Amino acid sequence: MYVDLTGYKIYVGSKKDLVLKLQKYLIDQECFDKLNIVSGNPEVLLNGIENKELNGFFKREDSLIIPDGVGVIVLLKIFKKYVTEKIAGIEIMEEVLKILNNSFSSAYFLGATSENLKLAIKNIKKAYPQIKIEGFHDGYFNEEELTKIIEDIKKSKPKVLFIAMGSPKQDIFISKYMDELDCKIFMGVGGSFDLYSGKVKRAPKFMINLGLEWLYRVLNEPFRIKRLVSIPKFIFKSIDYHFKDRCK
Repeated sequence: MYVDLTGYKIYVGSKKDLVLKLQKYLIDQECFDKLNIVSGNPEVLLNGIENKELNGFFKREDSLIIPDGVGVIVLLKIFKKYVTEKIAGIEIMEEVLKILNNSFSSAYFLGATSENLKLAIKNIKKAYPQIKIEGFHDGYFNEEELTKIIEDIKKSKPKVLFIAMGSPKQDIFISKYMDELDCKIFMGVGGSFDLYSGKVKRAPKFMINLGLEWLYRVLNEPFRIKRLVSIPKFIFKSIDYHFKDRCK
C-alpha cells in the first residue's frame, strides 16, 4: 500500500507485511528483481527534491520509500493520507539481518569509520552467526579504492548491500551502481553501523514512541542540530506541492 507525498510513493503498510515482501526478494529463487530501500525521513526526501537525478531514482519502481521520520508521519496525517505506522530504517535493517541469518545468506557492509565498522561487524556476527559477510570497507575511500570496492562486490555477489555513508552520499552511490551490481537488496542505513558498534545508543523506547528520537540524537550528537533545518524545509515544500497538486 502506497500514498503520494510530494511526488514520492511512500509505503504506508505494516512493517510485518514489508518483512514478508523482503523475504520474497531474498529467499524466493524465482524472484530476480532488485529493491532499493529508502529510509524516507525529511532530510533524505528533501535531498531527493533538490537533486534531480536522486528525485528520479527515488521514484523508480525498484525504490521502496519507508516512512522513517516523525516529520513525514505528521505530514501524511495533515494531508489525511493513511499510514499504518512509522517504520525506522534501523528496524528494517534488523529484520533484513534476521532473514539473512535464517537463510544462511550474504551481505556486504560499506561505510562508517574503520573502527566502528569492525566493531559493528563483530557484534552482528555474534548476534547473527549464520550470515555470510562477503566483505566490508569503511566509508572513506578514494577513486582507486572505489574501483576495487566495486570489483569486490561484483565478485562476492552478496544478497544485500548495506551502505552507511549518510544522505545524499549513500543514495547517490546506490543510484550509480545499483544496475551494475548483482545484489538483491540495496539499503542506505545512515548511522546504523555506529549503533551496531555500540559507540552510539538509540533513544529510549518511550522517546521513540513519542516521536522524539530526533531530540535524543541531537542532545547526544549536537552537530546534528544543523540538519534539523531539513524538517521545516521539507514540510513547506510538501505543503506547497500538495496545494499546487489540488489546484490542477
